[in-house]
Amino acid sequence: MASKFSLQVPRLLPIAGTWAAPFTLYYIILSGRIVAQRIKSEVFIGYNTTTTKDAANPAYKPTPDPLHIAIRCHANFLDVVPLAFTLLTIAELTGGNRKTLSYFMGTLLALQVAHAEGGLRLQGKFGNNGVGRPVGYFGSIGVLGGLVGYTAYLVKGYWGF
Repeated sequence: MASKFSLQVPRLLPIAGTWAAPFTLYYIILSGRIVAQRIKSEVFIGYNTTTTKDAANPAYKPTPDPLHIAIRCHANFLDVVPLAFTLLTIAELTGGNRKTLSYFMGTLLALQVAHAEGGLRLQGKFGNNGVGRPVGYFGSIGVLGGLVGYTAYLVKGYWGF
């Protein structure tokens, strides 16, 4: 006979769980671009598909390497997102407002896309930095600063404030 008693298990990290899917999907896209460039260029080790011929010429302007750009987009994502998820988890476990935390993560995802798509990849197409690169970089640093500040605010009672 089944018991009428049931144990409710709280969902501890719904915001981290919500944002894990879109961030992971974008990570897969960035990783896939590296693989595609490696297959296309047949460069399976290293990070450049082109060589710099004529670098001694003062008027020489190197063209951005598509494999190197794909690798940098991926690496920049990996520089920021793990720390952001760590801070998100700490903030969420210490009672952070779910709406506020979702705004932080939504903003961070938009800034990471802007950094890669509107910055680094535009550089590869047009030879100069897109506006997305500084906006994405400085915005991502701002989101990390905001997350750590909010987390510190949530635990201020522990320090006697």
